[in-house]
Amino acid sequence: MPLSYCSSGQSVLIRKIGGKDDVKRFLNSLGLIEGEHVTVVSELGGNLIVNVKDTRIALDKALAQRIMI
Repeated sequence: MPLSYCSSGQSVLIRKIGGKDDVKRFLNSLGLIEGEHVTVVSELGGNLIVNVKDTRIALDKALAQRIMI
């Protein structure tokens, strides 16, 4: 299930990151790696603000669709 389907306050584990290599590298540089726990802070229209390693990151719907939980 993609991360974009999560609701606010939910804490999940990243199982897989899809997409091209440059997208995977970009998400990895933000701390979004397989096996990492992510908490959804807020959601609006599929766009998310997530908390990863004590850092808040804004993800648009397209990037959130590539992160499988």
